[in-house]
Amino acid sequence: MSQFNLTGRIAIVTGSSRGIGKASAFELAEHGAKVVISSRRQDACDEVAAEINGKYGEGTAIAVAANISDKSGLQHLVDETRRVFGQIDVLVCNAASNPYYGPQGGISDEQLRKILDNNIVSNHWLISMVAPEMRARGSGSIIIVSSIGGLRGSTTIGAYCISKAADMQLARNLAHEFGPDNVRVNCIAPGLIRTDFARALWEDPERIRQSNESVPLRRIGEPHEIAGGVVFLASDASTFMTGQSLVIDGGVTI
Repeated sequence: MSQFNLTGRIAIVTGSSRGIGKASAFELAEHGAKVVISSRRQDACDEVAAEINGKYGEGTAIAVAANISDKSGLQHLVDETRRVFGQIDVLVCNAASNPYYGPQGGISDEQLRKILDNNIVSNHWLISMVAPEMRARGSGSIIIVSSIGGLRGSTTIGAYCISKAADMQLARNLAHEFGPDNVRVNCIAPGLIRTDFARALWEDPERIRQSNESVPLRRIGEPHEIAGGVVFLASDASTFMTGQSLVIDGGVTI
């Protein structure tokens, strides 16, 4: 049996109505997992779940809307997953926000708090909700979608980069805590990917030119090119990997 076989495993993917999250949910289902689609809007979640069920069979996916800023909503997401599927084997913390582009000195307190709450605190909440059952069972994989920005400086998305660096440290800390119970915690650090979330970056002609010239592959990435990394970290192919940040960025040198 392939090390990438996820048959029988249950995965929650936040921010999965589009972009990297949606591509990851499809790829997890392709490898046999049952997936829970979650984002802010129920109708958007329903559409993606229907697509997955149409392709991989009814019951492969369910849709549970949740706003990552709402702790009770996240608890409902976890509870509903357990009610329908019985357990949680894989958590993909993909949803994030970035309401501000510009120099660090121009960001408002409200914008800064939103970035830190949605990109760090919400991950802490979700992980705290699912980790106890994984640790008790002695298996599980937690994946945080961070960013190459967590490893580099920026003059336009500095607060976002700070939050993504914190996500990497969160994974390192929890890897030490959960490792003895055979629960792995890793990050994926994508470079610039063609998603709606990053549209302000890749639609800027000068920025996209600079980005394409800086990477060996001479192009930005597509959502499905991150999804393979999610499957890797969710599967038995990565059972000796924890506390790491898997950089998928087209070959940028840090």
